[in-house]
Amino acid sequence: MKVAVKKVDALKRELSFEIPKDRVAKAHAEIMQEISRVAKVKGFRPGKAPRQIVEAEHGALAREETIKKLIPEVYQEGITQEKIDTLDLPEIHDVEFKDGLIRFTAHVDIKPEIKLGQYKGIKVTRKSSKVTDEELNKTLEYFKKAQGGEKEQDINDDFVKGLGYPSLVEFKESLTRQMEHDKDRQNRLDVEQQIVDALIKEAKLAVPQSLVKRQLEHRMHETMHRLKEQGMPEADITKREAEMRTELEKTSEKDVKVYLILDAIAKAEGIHTHNEKESLPAKVMAFLLKEASWEEAKI
Repeated sequence: MKVAVKKVDALKRELSFEIPKDRVAKAHAEIMQEISRVAKVKGFRPGKAPRQIVEAEHGALAREETIKKLIPEVYQEGITQEKIDTLDLPEIHDVEFKDGLIRFTAHVDIKPEIKLGQYKGIKVTRKSSKVTDEELNKTLEYFKKAQGGEKEQDINDDFVKGLGYPSLVEFKESLTRQMEHDKDRQNRLDVEQQIVDALIKEAKLAVPQSLVKRQLEHRMHETMHRLKEQGMPEADITKREAEMRTELEKTSEKDVKVYLILDAIAKAEGIHTHNEKESLPAKVMAFLLKEASWEEAKI
């Protein structure tokens, strides 16, 4: 196998492959044998037709199957041999099966070189999840307006019994617990965002635009689906499409940047997943939170 690597730009490589005759012939013979075993040729029982007749009727299929078999094998061997750390599956071009040789070209994006900077000991502050009287009263005011429509309802024992609570005190306790749960979840996300902001500030890397494009399409699909679910007319969604794409472009680039940084930290620290249910980014974030420098929130 011959492979030549050409640098297209900072993050793209072009690999030109040539598969030698002996390997092509061996694979082609194995495939022809398999086709001969099952092929239906008029006047012959399966597996009994002469090779030249099977070749005449099914030669094109055999060539196609030989290409399908060899290209993935040879491509994988090539990137391993050349130590190319790919981001995704390649784009295969210019496939040629001629004079017993198979030649093809693969374009592939490589993982960028990432200078991580300091990622241990990131300073984080977690806000208090305690619900203040002011926050509780404000929520009760919203609740009164939401339940009463134009005329505000008094939130008293009689009213909360209709909601399944024996007293206003019990209702306030339940509402407080729910609000604390929501604040706690939001505070966790806030701490993770502090980690992410610090990682982006410290790291230096080129962002592969192919990944950004794919993430943008994913976010666009999710956003448009959500708007449909919320009942927005199709025409209005189409009108907003260009605007949404512009809004989501920077977010998508940030998503890719964070993914690549977390992946690089996983490699540096030997963090692995053991099954499909585990999330590598989540495991890396857990590691970073343990290594972080925690500060008390100023109340």
